[in-house]
Amino acid sequence: MGQTAAAAVGFSIVPRRVLGGVGYVAPSDKVNIAFIGVGAQGLRVMLRFLREPDVQGVAVCDVNKSGANYPQWSTHEFCKSVQKLLGVDSGWDWLSPDQPIKLSHTLAVTSGVAGREPCQKIVDGYYGTQNRSGQYHGCAAYNDFRELLEKQKDFDAVVVCTTDNLHAAVSAAAMKKRKHVFCQKPLTHTIYEARRIAEIARETGVATQIAVANQASESTRQLCEWIWDGAIGPVREVKNWSSRPFWPQGIERPKETEPVPEGLDWDLWLGPAPQRPFNHSYLPFVWRGWADFGCGALGDMGSYSFDTIFRVLKLDAPVSVEASSSDRYDETYPLASIIRYNFAARGDMPPVRFTWYDGGLKPERPAELEENRPLKGEGEEDEGMLFIGDRGKILCSFNGGNPKLIPQSKMDSYRQPPKTLPRSPGNEREWLDACKGGKVKPGGNFEFEGMVTETLLLGNVASRLGQPIKWDRANVTVNSEVAQKWVRPERRSGWEL
Repeated sequence: MGQTAAAAVGFSIVPRRVLGGVGYVAPSDKVNIAFIGVGAQGLRVMLRFLREPDVQGVAVCDVNKSGANYPQWSTHEFCKSVQKLLGVDSGWDWLSPDQPIKLSHTLAVTSGVAGREPCQKIVDGYYGTQNRSGQYHGCAAYNDFRELLEKQKDFDAVVVCTTDNLHAAVSAAAMKKRKHVFCQKPLTHTIYEARRIAEIARETGVATQIAVANQASESTRQLCEWIWDGAIGPVREVKNWSSRPFWPQGIERPKETEPVPEGLDWDLWLGPAPQRPFNHSYLPFVWRGWADFGCGALGDMGSYSFDTIFRVLKLDAPVSVEASSSDRYDETYPLASIIRYNFAARGDMPPVRFTWYDGGLKPERPAELEENRPLKGEGEEDEGMLFIGDRGKILCSFNGGNPKLIPQSKMDSYRQPPKTLPRSPGNEREWLDACKGGKVKPGGNFEFEGMVTETLLLGNVASRLGQPIKWDRANVTVNSEVAQKWVRPERRSGWEL
């Protein structure tokens, strides 16, 4: 497949640079990064980047000075991860107090410590273990990302891991300063933000990437090659189901006002969202279920699966979207929903109906699936994706991983096509290479992902409205005055993009 055709579906071939192995990497060959948003997920992402030999962490930024109530996905997770990075066996136990946290009636985790001061100590501790001959000058820590962008001079790029409602504000400000940006998913909190962020990325030309690793995966490329090869014939339907949410949704705003924890800048945490009194019902982690701050199950997980589906089926904007759900609330997403997207024909590909299920809802079991085989992706619990073609079906994990034709006998007899798409060195590596001057855009760049995110968030608009909507992508409008307010919500003064 030619490079032009590959670019049309968002793939890129990125050369792997010679980084000198585990040895010395010249400062001029490093990407100096500021980490903005260093709560639980931000800490995890920061550790992943620090392991890269051509990364230099120079600053951290978070509206929270420090907190001991961030969820860990396993006991002692933060402590063990930092010890592994530093190559030590002790000294960081304070990062994992391991107090019980009940995220929902079915999910219990343990507590970890995160925030700007703990993460500053981690970065300093990491570089303190290395012999740098006076080259290292310490990691700076900021409360406000705007102050960081104004005062910090020695950095090339930012990694954004804030709450969803701050993704666009931080990314836009950084790109306008000509900083490269790696952003957590979903790319933005609103449809208007997705359009604006894509425009700014195009105008500034900086390297951008979203934290959706499956865009760089072997499985996504396999799915493209199989379906484009006609493995199951023309695809007319896709079904995708998630076990999320496992945080509170379907609730009203709390009436109580609670004291703001020491060290938390509540006004800055709210960002462009309307002012409201502090309550622990909003953070940490549980903010995903609140419409002013997060994007619900669809935003948390759909960013992965939508990316795969868009690439495999060469999708553009949907024609219409409709949703059914459990009870709707003004400020939180429903407990469970089914969202249907209708896409027009593209080239030689027919119209497609894509159906999303969350909250434990699942599609009908396909007749081709063996009786003793559960309806889920390989190695997953109650999540999956199903491509339905005129001549067969492909079952895979939630984001397209481990694709298999069903039944197994069909998979066993399938002669796979040659590998024609360029393979990727990895999601983070694509971006780092582009930051260092690579001429090919990372696969998850903001221009491509802006389109995907617009479509993703239309599902939340349809779910909140409770009525079918038609989408005019050229004019960024839907056929409902009420819904249009969710396409481009009002922003607090000073938070314009």
